[in-house]
Amino acid sequence: MRIPSSVFSVRRYALALALIACSLALMSGARKSSFTIRDKAFFAPQAIVEYVNPGLVFSVVSAKIASDGTISVDYKVTDPQGLPLDIAGIQTPGTISPRYVAAYIPKGQSQFSSYVVNTVTATTGGATATQAAGDSGGVLTTVAVGEYIYTFKNKAPANFDPTVTNRIGVYGSRNLTQWDLGTNYASTTFDFVPNGSKVTLTRDVVRTADCNSCHDSLSHHGGSRRGVDLCIMCHQPQTSDPNSGNSLDMKVFIHSIHMGSSLPSVIAGKPYAVGSTDWSTVVDPADVRRCQKCHNPNNGAAQTNNWLTNPSRAACGACHNDVNFATGLNHVNLPQVDDAQCTNCHIPQGELEFDASIMGAHTIPDQSATIAGLNFTMVKVTNGGAGQKPVVTFTVRDNKGNGIPMSTFTSNSGSLSLTMAGPTSDYGYTSFGADVTTTPGYVTEAAITGSSCSSDGTCQYTFTHAVPAKATGSYAIGIEGRLTATLLPGTTQQMTTTYGGVNQVIYFSVDGTPVQPRRTVVALSNCNNCHAKLEVHGNLRNNVTYCVLCHNPSNTDFTQRPSAVVASDKALPSQAINFALMAHKIHTGVNLATFNQTYIIVGFGGSHNDFSGVRFPAMSPTGAVHDTTDCGLCHTGGSQAVFPIGKNPVTDPQGLLNPAPATTSACTACHLDSATMAHAQANTDPKFGESCSVCHASGAAYDVNQVHAGQ
Repeated sequence: MRIPSSVFSVRRYALALALIACSLALMSGARKSSFTIRDKAFFAPQAIVEYVNPGLVFSVVSAKIASDGTISVDYKVTDPQGLPLDIAGIQTPGTISPRYVAAYIPKGQSQFSSYVVNTVTATTGGATATQAAGDSGGVLTTVAVGEYIYTFKNKAPANFDPTVTNRIGVYGSRNLTQWDLGTNYASTTFDFVPNGSKVTLTRDVVRTADCNSCHDSLSHHGGSRRGVDLCIMCHQPQTSDPNSGNSLDMKVFIHSIHMGSSLPSVIAGKPYAVGSTDWSTVVDPADVRRCQKCHNPNNGAAQTNNWLTNPSRAACGACHNDVNFATGLNHVNLPQVDDAQCTNCHIPQGELEFDASIMGAHTIPDQSATIAGLNFTMVKVTNGGAGQKPVVTFTVRDNKGNGIPMSTFTSNSGSLSLTMAGPTSDYGYTSFGADVTTTPGYVTEAAITGSSCSSDGTCQYTFTHAVPAKATGSYAIGIEGRLTATLLPGTTQQMTTTYGGVNQVIYFSVDGTPVQPRRTVVALSNCNNCHAKLEVHGNLRNNVTYCVLCHNPSNTDFTQRPSAVVASDKALPSQAINFALMAHKIHTGVNLATFNQTYIIVGFGGSHNDFSGVRFPAMSPTGAVHDTTDCGLCHTGGSQAVFPIGKNPVTDPQGLLNPAPATTSACTACHLDSATMAHAQANTDPKFGESCSVCHASGAAYDVNQVHAGQ
């Protein structure tokens, strides 16, 4: 349809009205519930949003392959409300750039094969490789505004099989930068059988939603390729990397990437790279043995149990890449010429853990089903007033609910401790006595010998340290403990492991005022979206509400740094380990190099813990990993935009500013440049403190969520 020139005047008039309305919308501060805080549109004036209708959705109406092999797809382009969009950006705002890919599952196979392939050359050396590719140069026909038919330039071969499953992928972007709404990306796929039969076979192994629990929005190649169903059309056995020779088949390179630093080849000194990107530093936050984190048995995928029922040399060898299936090396000397016999030895689950079955071989020792279990509850605190020694009532029970006597901890090389800190308004600078010198702001007491317990596991412990005499407000007491277990005793597979109970914290008033728990900033469930089961310090610490008792504003690695095993660590000042600073810097990881910085903590025994290679798994709208602007992946309740007043300064001997005000410390742990520190310091008054909330609080001119909005 040709548009009269008068339409352009109408559109300019509409835009003018929209801009006039913008000022009213800005004054009202209204926000759009149809967008999330990760969308620029969430913060845009209502009038602009209503004029532009940001967002992009592709949906396929139908697809077909003619008898001569001509492939075509009829599809619609709309905004998220279903309103049609003009690809040319004339009748609706924003030009749209669609792309297309077509593939099929050959008879007797289980993975897609692309109709279009390219030969690509390595950046150096001249090596070549075949890669599945999208189509270009085809014919686009407009059915109506928002509906189009694309006829592929490339055809299916003359002998194509019309009885097998085919898939069409449509992906692309919508450019809204003119309205400061970024670029919107979308993709979709459509399965069909060319002869009109019902689709009975597809590839549905891993669902995008499971990937997004960690990556937030799985995308790559500039952001327009989104979701596993599209990825697997090209990332299949046809595709490899000419630079490294590595396969880019999804089941191979995804396993290898997530294995990362644990790959036998990487441990042996050979980096794992795809193109120019080295993935050798990747550490899977959920433990690579936890296959169900991606292969979720409850996600509804048709082949979600493929990893259990259909093992292959390619998939398994992607992690166990020191196995030579041709010679039998590292495969109990058994050559494997094809995948036909894999299931003979590698059944889904055997009689014992740690056997050759797939479930058994991936057992995580401290989560063995044979472990009795260790579970805590904090019942109450009495005698907890200022100047008094608190009496804590708690329970210690196994997974069956049976009480665990204190003698079990003694005989099984276990530990059980209680930690007290306060006030909950902010931890870190409370002294629990002159003898407490290595645990600033808190005190930890071993509770095995001092606890009196009943047979049902209910125990009482009286602290030897008192609540400070001048204490006010609320305090906290947390519990930690672990036991040792022998797995598969009496067999050649016998091993010893430790397992911890989940830390519990109880709050109590020391002055009769209402009990005030410590503010909630990060939810453990958010941590476990990636980590699955967060546990550190030998599985003793596994709950963020407990972690902050020790990882407080005054604490550093000062107790361990003098015994550092790396000489350069010993020569440096202590490293701050306040939770906000530490978590931000650890997850900033590889971005630290941008500021010529590292983040190294000297741990127990002087261990060297360098987090400078960590890749935060969230993906940006353009598909880049380590998108640290995605604050909501960890923060809960919008806490990233809440600036608590009067919190304790953070001791930071290696930082640009020591001590640093609380919010300044948290934010400059990611924004590490001196200019940002100068900005924060210039807006901190010696008497009144930080003024961050004036500009960066929710709804302010530079709302922290708004400046971090992704698209």
